[in-house]
Amino acid sequence: MRVAVVGAGGVGGGFGAALAKAGAKVVFIARGAHLAAMKSQGLKIQGGRGETHIMPTEATDNPAEVGAVDIVLFCVKQWDVESAGHHIKPLIGADTAVIPLQNGIDAAERLIPILGHNAVMGGVAQISASITAPGVIQQVGTFMRMIFGELDGKRSKRGEDFLALCLKAGFEATLSEQILTDLWLKFILLASNASVTALARQPIGKLRDDPDLRPIMVAAFRETIDVGSARGVRLPADALDKILEFIGHAPPAMKASMALDLERGNRLELPWLGGKVVELGRELGVPTPVHSLMYAMLKPYIMGTPA
Repeated sequence: MRVAVVGAGGVGGGFGAALAKAGAKVVFIARGAHLAAMKSQGLKIQGGRGETHIMPTEATDNPAEVGAVDIVLFCVKQWDVESAGHHIKPLIGADTAVIPLQNGIDAAERLIPILGHNAVMGGVAQISASITAPGVIQQVGTFMRMIFGELDGKRSKRGEDFLALCLKAGFEATLSEQILTDLWLKFILLASNASVTALARQPIGKLRDDPDLRPIMVAAFRETIDVGSARGVRLPADALDKILEFIGHAPPAMKASMALDLERGNRLELPWLGGKVVELGRELGVPTPVHSLMYAMLKPYIMGTPA
């Protein structure tokens, strides 16, 4: 199976390396120093799952050199979705599946006008990892899961084939028949965690165990659930319980990628996370006081640390 990974950061690099190790023909679409390091020294994944070194690593900044593939793992940041979508058109064949693994809930609907409805699936990535040096990715903990599925809920052969590859690669994977619900379940978790861990400058272990911080985190989850329900998303009645159970078992050192970006002075995905909760809340008439406060406090850092 030919797999192209677009954006070889923590998410794309982590999953792409696991798939390559399992025997898939993986090519990474990257740029800059990270691309140069992968081409010269390979891609190294370090952390709780042990060390993986993909050498040689097939990597390029030009999708036209690659041609059509079976699967595209689309892992760029939210602000690059449209430009990257146009850039990867040479990767798209008659039955290519593009699986967006962005944080947020709208990447698939933004890609459909660019790549066509047939090409785009829905996807959810759950992994805590980030680039620590060109060609090197550090993963926190061992948890690594991907959920993906056709947007219409049907099971497809391409989905079944990719599921088999993921399971061979040794991480948790699910071919979902309700991917929009799965996207929202991640969004409820991440939109809240991103803002809380960023604003508090603390990992998840400190938040869940602090008697003053935990209620704020839970209130943020509740607000996002209310927004999703008002939008007509089919959420399970025990959505909050499932999220709190996940939080309870998460590695204590885990931080949302947005919190890491804040620490490094990088641009934030806030408009597509907490900002999206606030935006939809206003549209739907759902109060979001916790998210509104966190969004306002983090807003000066959206384009990176203010000068």
